[in-house]
Amino acid sequence: MLGKYSFRTRVNRLFYAAASAILLSNTVMAVKRDDFKTSDDITFYLRHQEFSRTITPPEQPDGYEALPASPYNVVEDSVRLDGHTLAALVQHKSVSVPLKVEVHFLKNGTIRVRAQEKEPHVARYDDTQRHVLREEGHGQEYALAEDLEHTHEIADGARVHTVRYTDKKNAAFSVRITENPWTLTYLQNGVPVVELNGKGFFHLEHLRPKPDQETIDNDATGEWEDTFLTWTDYKDRGPESFGMDIRFVGFEHVYGIPEHAAPLSLKTTDGADEGGYTQPYRLWNLDVYGYDSDDPASLYGAIPFMAAHNTAATVGVFWLNASETLVDITRDKKEEGGSGSVTTHWVSETGVLDLFLMPGPTVANLYSQYADLVEPTPLPQEFALGYHTCRWSYLDQEDVLTVSDKMHEHDIPYDVIWLDIDYTDGMRYFTWDYSKFPDPVAMQKQLAYDGHKLVTIVDPHVKSDPAYHIWRQGSESGYLIKSIANSSTNKSKASANYKAWCWPKESNWVDFLNPDAVSWYGEQYRFDKHPDSTKDLFIWNDMNEPAAFRMPECTVEKAAAHHGGWEHRDVHNLYGMLNHKATFQGLRARESPAKRPFVLSRSFFAGSQRYGPVWTGDNGASWSYLRASVPMVLSNNIAGMHFSGADVGGFFGDPEPELLVRWYQLGIWYPFFRAHSQKDTRRREPWLFDEPYRSLIRNSICERYRLLPYWYTLFREASLTGMPIVRPMWMEFPADQGLFAEEKVFMVGSSIMVAPAMDPDLAKPVSVRFPSHENWYNMHTHEAHLGPSRRQLVVDLAQTLVYVRGGSVVPTRARQRKSSAFMKRDPFALYVYVGRDGTAAGRLYLDDGESYSYESGGFIEREFSFTSDRLVSRPSARTVDSAQQRDYLEQMSDVLVESVVFVGVQARRVSGATIAVNGNSTSSLPLDYGKRRTDTKFTIHDLSVPIGSDWELFLN
Repeated sequence: MLGKYSFRTRVNRLFYAAASAILLSNTVMAVKRDDFKTSDDITFYLRHQEFSRTITPPEQPDGYEALPASPYNVVEDSVRLDGHTLAALVQHKSVSVPLKVEVHFLKNGTIRVRAQEKEPHVARYDDTQRHVLREEGHGQEYALAEDLEHTHEIADGARVHTVRYTDKKNAAFSVRITENPWTLTYLQNGVPVVELNGKGFFHLEHLRPKPDQETIDNDATGEWEDTFLTWTDYKDRGPESFGMDIRFVGFEHVYGIPEHAAPLSLKTTDGADEGGYTQPYRLWNLDVYGYDSDDPASLYGAIPFMAAHNTAATVGVFWLNASETLVDITRDKKEEGGSGSVTTHWVSETGVLDLFLMPGPTVANLYSQYADLVEPTPLPQEFALGYHTCRWSYLDQEDVLTVSDKMHEHDIPYDVIWLDIDYTDGMRYFTWDYSKFPDPVAMQKQLAYDGHKLVTIVDPHVKSDPAYHIWRQGSESGYLIKSIANSSTNKSKASANYKAWCWPKESNWVDFLNPDAVSWYGEQYRFDKHPDSTKDLFIWNDMNEPAAFRMPECTVEKAAAHHGGWEHRDVHNLYGMLNHKATFQGLRARESPAKRPFVLSRSFFAGSQRYGPVWTGDNGASWSYLRASVPMVLSNNIAGMHFSGADVGGFFGDPEPELLVRWYQLGIWYPFFRAHSQKDTRRREPWLFDEPYRSLIRNSICERYRLLPYWYTLFREASLTGMPIVRPMWMEFPADQGLFAEEKVFMVGSSIMVAPAMDPDLAKPVSVRFPSHENWYNMHTHEAHLGPSRRQLVVDLAQTLVYVRGGSVVPTRARQRKSSAFMKRDPFALYVYVGRDGTAAGRLYLDDGESYSYESGGFIEREFSFTSDRLVSRPSARTVDSAQQRDYLEQMSDVLVESVVFVGVQARRVSGATIAVNGNSTSSLPLDYGKRRTDTKFTIHDLSVPIGSDWELFLN
């Protein structure tokens, strides 16, 4: 049995200890920058920078602005509109390699632009679309030919083509293409909003035959080889990068392109602005331990989605490419009396130019268009929204159960406890170290008895060990990434497994581009193959950038070979998502009927939202990391990665109690709420702290559980609309320019505004801007603030600044339990926060919290509306009459709405209330003003109406 390897020697143990010590020795230091590239080390980017300088010289005489002079023109008479596609040939003036450019018009107003050689010398990697887009790239609805109109004219001596949508829904949208030079402009109501190649930076390095070695050796531009530190990158296909400038016309703020520890409103990268960057935003997934804050450098995930917003519109760009990508941002000079614009310059190393322009114009429109491309975040299991406790590592089975018991003893609810790499037998995943965990099944059953789940880590590297069944099967079947595929220098290694070091010492990596490897990998999660696993065990995929110790930038080399002959450089940013997907599919297939999987991934790409949550990686226990977490989580949500969070308390370092309290007070508002620390830190489970810290942390966790109905309803909305769960303020108040760069205050859904205290100085006030002409109610004191206004509020450690927007109905469950599992049959309390117009509205969604029966109607969704002193509960329009719906209604018939709390109603004019259920006769209910009567808050108890019933509550 693997758990009793006789050769797990003291030497192995010493290695693991030494590896950990090397890592942990840096816990109080910033990232080792010399281990990672800057843009000066990235040769394909430098070539594009040089190209752009030939287009627009950097220095001009005063008062003279050079016009872009792109060398790319449309080949005469090559433009054709065929169905939903406008096609043209584009060619560099001095290079006789025509490029095929296609503009596809989608039914929802989105346009897709693709470009590559008409006849490439060898194939470019073009499967990113299959892995990312809905239905493997076949789920897009394109416009009907009769809904498009193509015209052309001569303007300023150049031919200009215009394609207009003629259907009523998209009549405001049109696309204009100039031939000489080639440019594309997207217009709304005749006004340009997004422009491609307006600066003339479009450039594609065409594929070509490989020159002789002497030519390669004399090439200083890195087209075929380049070196970083001691490693040489051999590029067997040669230069194949491409770049494009994308200008957001009339916009001054752009957002997204995570993951970076950077401000919400993205900074410029040309050094022109005070506090701006001098490096581009880099998208190249890396394991960066203790990353710097306020930095455009690469981190663990990459989503090449950017949104731009102004008072008139919200638009988006999705650059569909998984190779290394860099994005420069500059701001154009404002014209007198006008608004500025933002120009972005995108450069990718390999693949096909494939981008989508989404016209919005509203925030909801934009996220509907984006969800049509990549699918929205699906509903997770309900337990996933609770509190997770994690450490590298809980020591053994006794430690796990002790932590759980202590949580219960101190009345701290939690849902999930996590195990890091030390639970395995010598870092062999899908095994247990039985000396530490003698009976994993009994441990899981005890946790499940108390309503808890267990998560174990499974990384994508595989220990190189012929006695290890996972390695043996993977190697013999060809399921592992292969050695560097360079035809001139590494022919003998072409079929060998790629090897490097990770936690198990020498390791290999699963090749998730191989569909057979994906199936095999997923099968390892079957109950009969995954030893001592139960239905209450879920998975954490870590180190899947992929991290590889002692390698360039601590990752797999770019020339490593994947299934289909593709190099790692082509698919690197996809790797973590494909690992995530394979695990998700394996967990879904292990049970029948299927349950919703829960899989956390550290690395991510567009599409990862379909498979589970992510987090912001190895942060530290400092106030700066606390502050950085807000724009990072918001940026993930902007890019569609909704289910995300940051390690509460910081992964490394020891937070002082005040910092930890503040982090819990913020962390309960992350969609993914997990406390996590590494082994060199002091234990910091909440009960270990003295009062008042222990109670303050407990209170925050309990607040999360009280609001689980609201959170679960938000996830339901996100699964249908694609709307972010946590939102920057501008999304809810799109006309308020003062909020466009706000990153310290944010919205949770449309109803709750959070203004976290993130400074160690308790006397320092928190600046809160109350937007719109509306009431904002403190969630705890119910004090009302009238917007629009700004207040400077000082809060002690026991206070938090959380406000509910007037006009909202917020569903809650007030009874505190061990876990969310024990709350499923608890009654609901509705909080009605009345708006200035005397109305309020809200929604509640619930289902069984684990299965897929909701897809067949097995759910309850209620809409609440309060107007003219009447609160009404009705089923939403999404409710469908089905056997599953009727069964679920019957199951929930004894789950009740117990009370309604009215906030913002003048209590002195209300003498009582009556309720009518399912149209039956009414009954009277008294008002409860609480211990301290106010004129704006009262409660009605003992409604005792089934949550699935129709009812009306009248205030007398």
